[in-house]
Amino acid sequence: MAALTRLLLDIVALADTFVIVSAGGVLLTHAERPTDMTKAPKLAALAVMIHADQVLLVRRKNEPDAGLWGFPGGHVDFGETALAAAARELREETSVVGRPLHYLTNVDVIIKDECGCVQFHFLLAAVLCEYLSGEPMADDDVSEAAWIPINGVLIRQIACSKHVDDVIRMATMSQK
Repeated sequence: MAALTRLLLDIVALADTFVIVSAGGVLLTHAERPTDMTKAPKLAALAVMIHADQVLLVRRKNEPDAGLWGFPGGHVDFGETALAAAARELREETSVVGRPLHYLTNVDVIIKDECGCVQFHFLLAAVLCEYLSGEPMADDDVSEAAWIPINGVLIRQIACSKHVDDVIRMATMSQK
């Protein structure tokens, strides 16, 4: 058994050059490696704001999800909390000022090309925000910003990014 363990350790040590060992003990060539382990998901925060039976949404200019409606949001800066990032992105993208209340959920967005290779991977921290002031105006990387009736989103009257309706349901339940 010790000899087998040593052999496996030697194989693992050579993994970058020749083969890797999968969790099941199967040898895979370098070309069969499932993913590039040097990459990591990008962390982003979403500002989820509900006010007077409406939800604040933006229409994205850029991929992924260009042209679809979703929550204001974007990357979390190094040293910044996701709560602070949600408030900052809310203001930058919509000119609306809000106070982050708490985390609602996390959403993984993994988008693959036609060959199955990952093109985008985001880990989105959805943050419930309280409306303080301002009227929605599109800015930064969005083409529109508007208060949309919650029922209109839930019955899919507008084209939204995946998970928007689920996060809205969580937010409305959280406010009760």
